[in-house]
Amino acid sequence: MLLTEWNQILDNILPDESNEAYISDVFARPLINALGFNQQELFPQFKTGTGAVDFAARKNADTDIFISSKMNPYLLIEVKARATGAGAKINLSEGTPQYIHTKEQIKKYLLDSKCNTSHWGIITNSVHIQLLRRHGKVVFPATPSILIKKDNINAIVSHVKYLIDNPPKALTVCVYNNKGGVGKTTTTVNLAATLAQQGKRVLVIDFDPQQGDLTKSLGLQVGKISLYDCLSDRDLNIHDTVQPFTVKFKSSKSLQFDVIPADPKLGGFTEQDLATRIEKGSARLKDALKAFIYEYDYIFIDCPTNWMFFSQSSLYACDAVLIPTKHNNLASLDNAAKVIKELVPKVKAARRDGGPIALPIFFNGETITLPQLKIANQEIEAIITKEIKASKFNLLPYFYPKYGTAAKDTTIFSLPSYAIVAGAAFARIPAAFKDSTAAKYYLELAKEYFIV
Repeated sequence: MLLTEWNQILDNILPDESNEAYISDVFARPLINALGFNQQELFPQFKTGTGAVDFAARKNADTDIFISSKMNPYLLIEVKARATGAGAKINLSEGTPQYIHTKEQIKKYLLDSKCNTSHWGIITNSVHIQLLRRHGKVVFPATPSILIKKDNINAIVSHVKYLIDNPPKALTVCVYNNKGGVGKTTTTVNLAATLAQQGKRVLVIDFDPQQGDLTKSLGLQVGKISLYDCLSDRDLNIHDTVQPFTVKFKSSKSLQFDVIPADPKLGGFTEQDLATRIEKGSARLKDALKAFIYEYDYIFIDCPTNWMFFSQSSLYACDAVLIPTKHNNLASLDNAAKVIKELVPKVKAARRDGGPIALPIFFNGETITLPQLKIANQEIEAIITKEIKASKFNLLPYFYPKYGTAAKDTTIFSLPSYAIVAGAAFARIPAAFKDSTAAKYYLELAKEYFIV
């Protein structure tokens, strides 16, 4: 669409008089058309299962005409007015109550029963626009909430169209808590094994060069080309760092996931050395991993606890942060809150592309009695209340994701303690590959957070 046409559209949208129906007709329909969907590939008020999203779109396939079949939507669009009936502006800039509500609304639609094929969601009121991506059960920003102007509308539409037309295959997840001893490495390796069992192609990066526990637990070594080599020299092929980890079973069946082993060379540098030797510093890992996002279903990053180069790089590179905690360790709960309210927003501000997001916490590898759970909930409620008073940051969805106004559900997913999980490192095989009970536990974890 020509810039003059967009300028005319934006000129016709009056700040305080443009209701949702008007925005839908004058702005959203031309937008959807500019994204490459024709009128037969667009359906208004699409019923998602629990509600109706303003528009759904999908390319037609042979005789499957979307406006007729109303099946398998690819893109959902939720439209808001520019102002309420009383004249108050509807503000979709990030962090506002109206933005938070609308983002949760499109997330609910994307995860609804009739939208399992949906990859993308857009929220807009013609003042702001944001593209969100769905991968399994995870919905996360693919762009920030962008303020629309005449001089950027063409660039916005072009960028959104490019992303929609070229969807990455991978979800990149950093397993992190700003507190040690919560089972980050065990979680990472067993999730990788579990998702491999589900037929997913998985890559794991051990970005803890000083400990390298994940690499050791699998009996792997660095190849001829190391991760440091590729981070410091862009001309090298990062695929050469990948080591396959394969387990062959008695049934002759084999399972595999890939690993980029921990590189001891990285552990020998100071923070200042790394900043000097690696162009773009903590942003470099994200660039390097772009080589894999169209090849793997999941990319997991295991990194150290301390908030320095390796953990900063890992959060910068990911789409989502998975946060293991211990119910009986107040420090792990406090540090999980720090990751959510301080570290993730800090990285998000540096990236300026909408990501990453924090996923809700889970209790990792401990048996929990009812009295212990009561104490943990008391501590969590104190953390939530304290943060609301101090900064108005609402931690409740990250600690109690099932909590609602009707059902005050304080359930936190819990991965039980199991001896073979801890002992599996000595066998150089993930517990999820060795033991059916461990496999069941980690499959439940994968289903809770990632797979439908």
